[in-house]
Amino acid sequence: MNRNNYYNMGNVGGVNESEFCPDCPTQTIYDPPITQYENYFHPQLVNVVQNIETVKQHHCCPVYQHHYTHTEKNVMVSNVKRGKHTRSSAKKRSKK
Repeated sequence: MNRNNYYNMGNVGGVNESEFCPDCPTQTIYDPPITQYENYFHPQLVNVVQNIETVKQHHCCPVYQHHYTHTEKNVMVSNVKRGKHTRSSAKKRSKK
């Protein structure tokens, strides 16, 4: 097999590619249709009524109010002098 015949093996009847024109019928293929949408928007007035309810909540909370009572008493004190005694609780308060 010579070299030219080797390269022409794919051609019909040994005709080279530039001279060969097969008789192939034209075919038509239909793809499924494509739907295309164009959206147009127009303003539409919509009235929205929003009801607002106010709930007034009342709570009891403690408020401390101090009330003081006052009492008086009369004590008889003798004239005898005694040594000065201070109460320990008075000493503790003075150190603070």
